[in-house]
Amino acid sequence: MPLFKSLESPYPDSQYNRFIRGYQMSKATDHPASHNSHNSQSPFKDNSNSSYIGRFAPSPSGPLHMGSLIAAMASWFDARRAKGKWLVRMEDLDPPRESQEAADQILDALDKVGLHWDDKVLYQSQRSEAYHNAMDTLIRQDLVFACDCSRQQIQESGGIYPGTCRERCLPAEPGTAMRLCVPDQTVSFTDAIQGEQIQNLGQQVGDFVIRRKDGLFAYQLAVVVDDTFQNVSHIVRGIDLMDSTPRQLYLQQLLACSRPISHPSYAHIPVIVNDLGQKLSKQHMASPIDPANGAPLLFAGLQYLQQEPDANLKTATCEEILAWGITHWAPEKLSNTRTLPEFQLR
Repeated sequence: MPLFKSLESPYPDSQYNRFIRGYQMSKATDHPASHNSHNSQSPFKDNSNSSYIGRFAPSPSGPLHMGSLIAAMASWFDARRAKGKWLVRMEDLDPPRESQEAADQILDALDKVGLHWDDKVLYQSQRSEAYHNAMDTLIRQDLVFACDCSRQQIQESGGIYPGTCRERCLPAEPGTAMRLCVPDQTVSFTDAIQGEQIQNLGQQVGDFVIRRKDGLFAYQLAVVVDDTFQNVSHIVRGIDLMDSTPRQLYLQQLLACSRPISHPSYAHIPVIVNDLGQKLSKQHMASPIDPANGAPLLFAGLQYLQQEPDANLKTATCEEILAWGITHWAPEKLSNTRTLPEFQLR
């Protein structure tokens, strides 16, 4: 017998759920038209390759910083080099941490430095029904269970979930997370930059969360559902997310994601680290970029990405730098590199 029937939300009347619904409604009405529409300003979309669809998916918890800019640049160059489409998706799954203001700042910065996107921006905060349907699919396969374990309990098990609640048959109620059962199975894939990757889901990850204790859907489920929905064929992102890829491949298999290919191609770029070895991020107080300083930022981005830009590009326009980057894009120059030391723009 399955552990659960199709689940209704365990938070039907809560103040928190009302807050989430209000947040979603603001997403539906507050986006500037220029940010939601197909962006026709890009001069790099002739002779399009409809089989290549890439994406940049920031979390709007703050303005764009240099680390997220080089991730955007790498995925943009890869898409434009292939004459493919480049999409932007806002991973705004966590309303208390994220804001419409930050989302607009990110879109404005991308637009001002010339990283124009194709099609409408997708907001994960508007996609709850799709995530719920995906979870129902997994429940019908008897692969989902409720869990009330704390983070401390999991840390005491070495950080790998030991299956504590698998057989407890807890009710899906507030205060419980929903976890996906994983087998003692090895998942492998070839990363276009980092090479062959292998992970045993059962031994190195354990059953992982697809809906959190607060009722919000987890990143791993949402990203797979949305990559499928948008027909994403190539994912270029930071190496800090490479460890998540086997879980996402496993979810793709379980959800029978219909695609023209078996799964997306993955390429994970190194991340910028500060003097303490910490990833450049909002969490570690990374400074926001100034899009008015677009050309020097793009030149520095090419340097971070090891693309060896011509010195005369230092006085070039954003459009000229981006055109050079498309022509000379060589992601193999990043092979087997995991971190990049932060440097000051000159």
